[in-house]
Amino acid sequence: MKYVVKLGGAGLENPALFTGCIRAIVDLVRDGHQVAVVHGGGVQLTRTLKALGKQSQFIDGLRVTDAETRDAGLMVFAGRVNKSLVAAFAALGQPALGLSGGDGMIFRARKKRMAQDLGFVGEIAASDPRWLEAIWQLNGVPVLCSMALGFDGEYYNINADEMASACAVACCADALVFLTDVPGVKGLNGEVLRWLAIDQIAAMAQNGVISGGMLPKLGACREALLNGVKRVRILPAEAARVLPDLCSARIAEGTEVMVA
Repeated sequence: MKYVVKLGGAGLENPALFTGCIRAIVDLVRDGHQVAVVHGGGVQLTRTLKALGKQSQFIDGLRVTDAETRDAGLMVFAGRVNKSLVAAFAALGQPALGLSGGDGMIFRARKKRMAQDLGFVGEIAASDPRWLEAIWQLNGVPVLCSMALGFDGEYYNINADEMASACAVACCADALVFLTDVPGVKGLNGEVLRWLAIDQIAAMAQNGVISGGMLPKLGACREALLNGVKRVRILPAEAARVLPDLCSARIAEGTEVMVA
């Protein structure tokens, strides 16, 4: 089976969680599955920007990205974070290849149009998964950071959840998993929803039940499901150990997002 796993938040920041996530992904590969990893690094970028004297601003969970922020994002996402993941896989004996969406023109971006201009924030406009297939043929793990090259020659900051969804659609993944620093999607009563239908998302956003970074995440879930991805799950990083059992056993952790 083909899996796309999005790793971000505490899964990148907490050393124990980070190791657990990488180990679970390696177990998936050793079970014979093809796995692509898409990662964020927003916390690391915010920290770097603060050191540079820049304040981070977000609109509907998306980072406002001027040219300086975009360049810092390339440095952080395609550099330190991406290569740390590659090194973690190597430590467990698993070959991995770190990429941005611009490498091999795997993903091409266009500027995201919103009511407020977000700068160099993009969305995926085209994809070519041949490079992912080539890495899988050599038993490797493609590790993609959330930057893509636009048709105008500029790099764009892509929300990592949206990048993971586009990746899952492009490679016809069987499952898309978001390893996060939250236990799942919470309902009006504050309890984690074990199942969430995509036709509930708009009303939950309108009522303020979901907000911030959960908005693009659930939008990404919806796009994946409507474009052929069979299963989508939001899973706390601390439960990454269940990844190898995701499609073969009943899993209690996190939220399963479904078409209906």
